[in-house]
Amino acid sequence: MDEITLEICCGSAGDAVEAKKAGAPRVELCSALFLGGLTPSIGEVLVAKKCGVSVMAMVRPREGGFCYTDVEFETMLADARAMLDAGADGIVFGVLRPDGTVDEARCRALVELAGERETVFHRAVDVTPDWRAAMDTLMELGVTRILTSGQQASVPLGLETVKAMREYGAGRIQVMPGGGVKLRNAREILAYTGCSQVHASLKKTCLDRSAAGNPDIHFGGALYPPEDCYTLADGEKIAALLARLGDESPDLRQ
Repeated sequence: MDEITLEICCGSAGDAVEAKKAGAPRVELCSALFLGGLTPSIGEVLVAKKCGVSVMAMVRPREGGFCYTDVEFETMLADARAMLDAGADGIVFGVLRPDGTVDEARCRALVELAGERETVFHRAVDVTPDWRAAMDTLMELGVTRILTSGQQASVPLGLETVKAMREYGAGRIQVMPGGGVKLRNAREILAYTGCSQVHASLKKTCLDRSAAGNPDIHFGGALYPPEDCYTLADGEKIAALLARLGDESPDLRQ
């Protein structure tokens, strides 16, 4: 098996800094992880790059599907250009037609915009009606890799499909499992699928007591999460997973 790469899903530049401190070589930088990850600010990209980690920047203008209006796609192009200009090492996107198939023309525009830098088609691939047809299109476009849970709610449930995707790509496109990857299962996922990289979100809860004075006030949606805490990448968990993935035991590198 090739050298293993751990990519950490980050919701802020602070997450990226913690991931880099723990030894992670690459991050996917987003905002609004609760919504599945949206486009981060340019400031987040600039600060994340300062710590020396490889930054894959999300280009997703809103939650709720992947078929975008002309205005939304124009925004995606502008955001992608700005993040690449700010030093992002690549962009992450997924654009579909109303029937759930890959929007070839719009994906081509994003790939061409990225130029020599990496491009990732995110888990929008998991809602396409035919993943082989989707991969054929993405490989023809020259997309670097796909992020997938194997068209299931989590990677452990989609192992067979992730493995089949990796075999179908046959070196023409990278396949990176992501979704439900934990410290306890990452090694088994890699061993079973034959993939050489994995995407994980490893968080801890931190307190910010500045909003605790009036517990009746909420600034979010109807779910009303507590206003006195936030999440941050958990460096200890990331370091532990890196150590586990770096173990040369035969069951992982067979």
